[in-house]
Amino acid sequence: MRMVDLIEKKRDGGTLSEKEIQYIVNEYTENRIPDYQMSALLMAIFYEDMTDEEITALTLAMANSGEVIDLSSIDGIKVDKHSTGGVGDTTTLILAPLVASVGVPVAKMSGRGLGYTGGTLDKLESIPGFQIELSEENFIKLVNESQVAVIGQTGNLAPADKKLYALRDVTATVNSIPLIASSIMSKKIAAGADAIVLDVTTGDGAFMKNLEDARRLAHTMVRIGKLANRQTMAVISDMSQPLGEAIGNSLEVVEAIETLQGKGPEDLVEMCYALGSQMVVLAKKAETLEEARQLLKEALDSGAALEKFKEMIRNQGGDASIVDEPNRLLTAKYEQALPAKQSGVMTKLVANELGIAAMMLGAGRRTKEDAIDHAVGLKLHKKVGEAIQEGDALLTIYSNTEDIEEVKALLYQYIEIGETGEEPPLIHEIITE
Repeated sequence: MRMVDLIEKKRDGGTLSEKEIQYIVNEYTENRIPDYQMSALLMAIFYEDMTDEEITALTLAMANSGEVIDLSSIDGIKVDKHSTGGVGDTTTLILAPLVASVGVPVAKMSGRGLGYTGGTLDKLESIPGFQIELSEENFIKLVNESQVAVIGQTGNLAPADKKLYALRDVTATVNSIPLIASSIMSKKIAAGADAIVLDVTTGDGAFMKNLEDARRLAHTMVRIGKLANRQTMAVISDMSQPLGEAIGNSLEVVEAIETLQGKGPEDLVEMCYALGSQMVVLAKKAETLEEARQLLKEALDSGAALEKFKEMIRNQGGDASIVDEPNRLLTAKYEQALPAKQSGVMTKLVANELGIAAMMLGAGRRTKEDAIDHAVGLKLHKKVGEAIQEGDALLTIYSNTEDIEEVKALLYQYIEIGETGEEPPLIHEIITE
């Protein structure tokens, strides 16, 4: 088998066999195929697309290129959840204890953030003492005993994907739906989940800017999951404005606590019900999404989900008392309101630009080596469609420096107030097949 022949085959619109794809992934992972040949193949895929069978073969080959986590010793159906990214995405912090509180095992491996704000691990590390590195034995023990644990991903999970993504990043082939879908699903499958729930975001703050691309990505990943014998569902959600009100690590932990206390922002609560219901159905704890939603609502209303969050924090070495005193996490030196310059209605709140503003404060990373400032970020007070009076606080800026004029200027540039404005839909589509 020669790589040049496989490049030519795909360039001319041919379909690569499972054996050919396995050869490509194995040889490239072992550095026996050079970057220039793999770049040529990636560009051929970018233009010629892939069939569902090709994408599934690529996904499984990448998943099997390194360590595949065995969670079979955990009782029950393990359901993983993945978001394609956004601004103010606090859902995992809420969903892990919420779903676990109705008897679904949540063995969650999460990553760190590169971009607007930290990832789930960075947010959890805002909690004093919280340990995100556990032995596999302890991880499995905790999930069997209390249904939930959240830890960092192993370094050898889908190494082929890591190599391919780095190459895609410098060859203008990132924005390819087959390559995006196989990248996401290879890591989810390698992480040992029995079933997968996907939050595919669309809008200014998302990777998929338009609904058509988001819809195709969602359907593609659901089909891959099922071809790979993983039950898979997806939600296509809107990220033209931030989800919830908090953007920043400790701020998002506080928001998660408030949500588990029954005081969360309406859009964030609804998103957690939508994703959580799918997780509960896939775990066979409910037959319908409506029945699952009712179980989750009862767990939230009764306080069971909040107690499960405290238990999770204690189990992983954290200070669970912050759940009763969340303001202890708000440790930024300065809090400054951003006043509205005119009256009207919020017409635009550009999610990715607000995320960049939070990153400028220190809430996110520009490079993998950057340190996160857990204390800083933004707290929104107005969302699209809401009435505003001149002088109202649009948001509060939490910072550890007084000089934030550049951040304020960016925020004013991308927050628009007009005569009319309509709240965007939160969920565009739910995909169960």
